[in-house]
Amino acid sequence: MDWKPIRQGHTPVYKQIAEWMEQRIASGEFPPGSRLPSERLLAKELQVNRSTVVTAYEELRAAGLVERRQGSGTIVSRDIWGLARNRTPDWKRMAEAGLFRPNLPLIRQIRRDTQDSDMLDLASGELSPELVPHEQFRQLLAAGDFPCHFGYEHPQGNPQLRDTLVAHMKTWKGIDAAPSSILVTAGAQQALHLVVQCLLQPGDAVAIEDPSYCYSLPLFRSAGVRLFPLPVDSEGIDPDELLALHGKHRIKMVFLNPNFQNPTGTFLSLPRRKRLLEISAEHGIPIVEDDPYSLTAFSGEHVPTLKSLDRHGTVLYISSLTKIVASGLRIGWVVGPRTVIERLADAKQQIDFGHSIFPQWLANRFLSSEWFPAHLDMLRRELAGRSERLVCSLRELFGGSAEFVPPAGGIHLWCRLTGEWSENRMLAESVKRGVIFVPGMVFGSKKGFVRFTFGRPPKERIQDAISRLAEAYRSVCRQ
Repeated sequence: MDWKPIRQGHTPVYKQIAEWMEQRIASGEFPPGSRLPSERLLAKELQVNRSTVVTAYEELRAAGLVERRQGSGTIVSRDIWGLARNRTPDWKRMAEAGLFRPNLPLIRQIRRDTQDSDMLDLASGELSPELVPHEQFRQLLAAGDFPCHFGYEHPQGNPQLRDTLVAHMKTWKGIDAAPSSILVTAGAQQALHLVVQCLLQPGDAVAIEDPSYCYSLPLFRSAGVRLFPLPVDSEGIDPDELLALHGKHRIKMVFLNPNFQNPTGTFLSLPRRKRLLEISAEHGIPIVEDDPYSLTAFSGEHVPTLKSLDRHGTVLYISSLTKIVASGLRIGWVVGPRTVIERLADAKQQIDFGHSIFPQWLANRFLSSEWFPAHLDMLRRELAGRSERLVCSLRELFGGSAEFVPPAGGIHLWCRLTGEWSENRMLAESVKRGVIFVPGMVFGSKKGFVRFTFGRPPKERIQDAISRLAEAYRSVCRQ
């Protein structure tokens, strides 16, 4: 087979395969009713993951060109030339024309690859199963005191949970809030989505960190806002650069992840926090503080959030239980002025009629129990151990080729790999060896970086993962 997909092209590999197979069908090489090569065979011939071929075949099926038959594989549609009266809608064209933008192709590919149970996962931003309090959840469920109410919950979230969140934030984060100023959401991602959709308009100028996970979120592109980068150094962003941006573009809102930032792991210094809040109050620039990691400080020391220092009400605070308890709970929350919270709650009710009562009940019981402090201590120790294993492995196996600052909290390590190498080829070679990471280009303008996430893989497999990455890196650098 002469044809091979171009791995460094702008078109995702699965789309290239789908278009190539469509040409072969159109030319008659695969006539109506004929069987396409099996996913496994075609993946082997093209030297790609089977999941890539599965996605390509799904593209063809969505376009009405092929059918999936149990026990028979993928068959070219007999109605491909329009001989039958019934026509299949052009779902592919409709899906591409929707208002809400899809994730970046690279992000979609990474997520497909992480579904492979044999893959060593340094990409997923969630906790490994052994870090989730399964036994405590089982005991809470076995207690049998769940209130037998499965109707719609309060638009802002379960009242008992919001009371517990008030105490939680006061105790652990130094934030004063009232239940009426809290909206419970399906994780921090939904909170961000609601803020963008409800408080911004197309064309608004928004400042985000560079690098930042916000670059990879389609919700900003879907909303039509203009993104302006704030470079991140060892102390986080420089507030005076925000001031300069505001002078040129009239910044409408700034989104920050100031505590063990994703992806760099940096911590916005206290002097910069105070200066940022001064600028925000003086010019009326709202700050959206996304804080998933402040409770993961390996030292166990209190981390002052921006919201805890806010004296003028300019900070909208977002947090969740995703990175400290369990991603599957889908519990996040927003703290802000009551008018804003009511607006966001109204939008959320239009989307899902409010959050499910069951995970709210479980989250409330766990947060208010004696298990939570012990769980947090365990989590910090385990994450610190995983971070240390990752740091030692990088130093041993990459030497001076890997430049990084060891994180003091969170779940990410931001690493620059020296030399001339391609991020796309590095990722492809790593996947071949059974390990996956996120290339730095996903997060902004900086090249030559990678993000390693150490919260997901088992501690005893981290060195193996870095060993495989080192092999992939040497392979790419030789080419």
